[in-house]
Amino acid sequence: MDKLLMLDPTDYVGVSFWVISAAMLAATYFFFVERDRAIGKWKTSLTVAAMVTGIAALHYFYMRGVWVATGESPTVFRYVDWLLTVPLQIIEFYLILAAVAVIGAGLFWRLLVASVAMLVAGYLGEVNASMPTFLWGGFIIGTAAWLYIIYEIFIGEASKINTSEGTDASRKAFSALRIIVTFGWAIYPLGYLWGYAGDGSAATLNLVYNLADFVNKIAFGVVIWSAATSSSDAAS
Repeated sequence: MDKLLMLDPTDYVGVSFWVISAAMLAATYFFFVERDRAIGKWKTSLTVAAMVTGIAALHYFYMRGVWVATGESPTVFRYVDWLLTVPLQIIEFYLILAAVAVIGAGLFWRLLVASVAMLVAGYLGEVNASMPTFLWGGFIIGTAAWLYIIYEIFIGEASKINTSEGTDASRKAFSALRIIVTFGWAIYPLGYLWGYAGDGSAATLNLVYNLADFVNKIAFGVVIWSAATSSSDAAS
């Protein structure tokens, strides 16, 4: 039988790839269907949430095949996924604020550049893991970019706009997304450290990354859905 069609029940990483690929697909369908319940600019936010999980589902189909067939980390597929989905998640902060206020383009570009820098640094570090300068240089630069994003959404312009001009729904969504980006996204650098400085296991690295994607991508969308539908219900 084709190895891609088989899954060792003791291969918990492989099982996690299959579970998450199905969960991402289900979440995509849910967000697109629920889009009809939203009003105004919230529809765009739900569309983006569905795009995030949809893109992730596509890449997880490929990543699970790579892992089951080879037992190797699907690093390129994972970072292509992140390069598309993480900036979209960051843009959600901008969309939430744009739904209730007039926002300058500068905020959008700062968040976008920071998210791309975080990912490019991490990718260069992982594909050059045998070279300590790249491995830890990428970790430091990527972490610095992540901390800048945290600064922007807690203290910077984005936070100030949310506080002064946000609605109840947008404030709740913004606050919940801040928690996800702070604590949920912390799983990624922890996995990086554990995978390369800890036991050095590809299984550990991928299991942690898969858990982080499951929590952050789907929970991120659920927060958007909750705000979009509560805002819609309030309007009706």
